[in-house]
Amino acid sequence: MNAIEQKRMKEQRVVAEMIALYCRKNHTGYKNGQLCSDCQALLAYAAARSERCPFMEQKTFCANCRVHCYKPDMREQIRQTMRFSGPRMLLYHPLLAIRHLICSKKEKRKQG
Repeated sequence: MNAIEQKRMKEQRVVAEMIALYCRKNHTGYKNGQLCSDCQALLAYAAARSERCPFMEQKTFCANCRVHCYKPDMREQIRQTMRFSGPRMLLYHPLLAIRHLICSKKEKRKQG
């Protein structure tokens, strides 16, 4: 597996954990580790966008990308999910959260 694929997998894992946390805390459809249908659709959409990303080699996370390829409604959904889950990730997945913060800060410094 090459470095770009590893990066893509890491990004997808972080997104999946954030969506699962959001679903578990906000939706009644979350049962036995299974996402509700809305969150499952958001996760599938996010994974599809990540798979087709032409900038994966240069960027760290979608939030740092200059081109936003999400449809407006899905972009708002993922933004809401990230806003809720981001701070809580420190409690539920501290290593993922810290690595995500460090990578994001480095990327923002690189961009200007």
